[in-house]
Amino acid sequence: MARVRVRQHVNPLSYKYRTPIAIPDWNQVYQDLTLPIHLDIGCARGRFLTRMAGLYPEINFLGSEIREALVIEANEEKDRLGYTNLYFLFCNINVSLEDLLESLPEGKLKQVSIQFPDPWFKHRHSKRRVVQPELVNSLARYLAPDGIVFLQSDVEAIAREMTDRFAENPHFIRQHESQWLAENIFPVPTEREIATYNKGENVYRSLFGLKNPRE
Repeated sequence: MARVRVRQHVNPLSYKYRTPIAIPDWNQVYQDLTLPIHLDIGCARGRFLTRMAGLYPEINFLGSEIREALVIEANEEKDRLGYTNLYFLFCNINVSLEDLLESLPEGKLKQVSIQFPDPWFKHRHSKRRVVQPELVNSLARYLAPDGIVFLQSDVEAIAREMTDRFAENPHFIRQHESQWLAENIFPVPTEREIATYNKGENVYRSLFGLKNPRE
């Protein structure tokens, strides 16, 4: 398959990305809706989820990505492999997350990963970053009681901001005492993760769960 060339940065605040998506019929997407769901926010080309779906057929994997060409490519690869526990969705997650989560089978969202999101370094662009308080609030409402949220970035300031936003939410609690997790909790690294280590640079990770019972 030819590799699709796309823009690296997409402004999620631009008008073309402000319309909520039409939610798919999950009965037509997944073979078994009783399986737990792993949502990967900002999945890029979907290589991480595709490998995970092959390793864990007992989990339904869902990737969201704002760059439509990458979603088309990822779903074509999913179809080629014949995976019935994997799907990629083109959307601006900060516009469509609430509708998306409400549409999923109740109590099935068990894992959420946000890995190496676009850092949008300039302060005036901070509203373009994916982890906003509204996103954290939505995940707190729909994550299963035993669910987890995994965060990682190669930019320490971004990792810290993401971590702080989950730590500040009254429904989440960090799952480790150290400042950062030493290792990825999943057996599959992302392409950015591999490239970061190949350059000898650090990856900053956090893991959160829900307080039980919720306050």
